[in-house]
Amino acid sequence: MEKELVEYIAKSLVDDPGGVVVNMIEGEKSTILELKVSEGDIGKVIGKHGRIAKAIRTILSASATKTGKRVVLEILD
Repeated sequence: MEKELVEYIAKSLVDDPGGVVVNMIEGEKSTILELKVSEGDIGKVIGKHGRIAKAIRTILSASATKTGKRVVLEILD
């Protein structure tokens, strides 16, 4: 669920939706989502002063409260 959510948001923000890749690493109490986008689109996903990245993380944490797991978003460059 969270993986598809991050993928949808990222593809909506970037110029090259084909370059969006989300890897999911499951742990016992937490899930790590690694977001990779094309080189020119990294700024669009992070935003000024990290505002967009923070907003995505906020949406993720709200979505993860249903499962009781912690979700961490890592943006890879």
